[in-house]
Amino acid sequence: MSSIRVIVLDVLKPHKPILPDFANKLAELPGIIGINISLIEIDQKTETVKLSIQGDSIDYELLKEEIEKLGGTVHSIDKVVAGKRIIPEVETLQDRS
Repeated sequence: MSSIRVIVLDVLKPHKPILPDFANKLAELPGIIGINISLIEIDQKTETVKLSIQGDSIDYELLKEEIEKLGGTVHSIDKVVAGKRIIPEVETLQDRS
């Protein structure tokens, strides 16, 4: 069982399905309790979106498969939080520059 509780993905997807349908389909996956999709860029045939997903046990491979079934491609995994609790990100000296 996965211990991933938060994952943030950079995804390239076609215009269809539209964002509400895309979000609802992904939200139906087991282990996911919420999803936030932000539109970053629109091109002639595609959209770049940021997916912020929270859950109890997110199965990344299942999530990636569903994104691909919907015509999308994961460009990068930008953040992952795993474990029994969600630990907030802590600012460091390097972050202040």
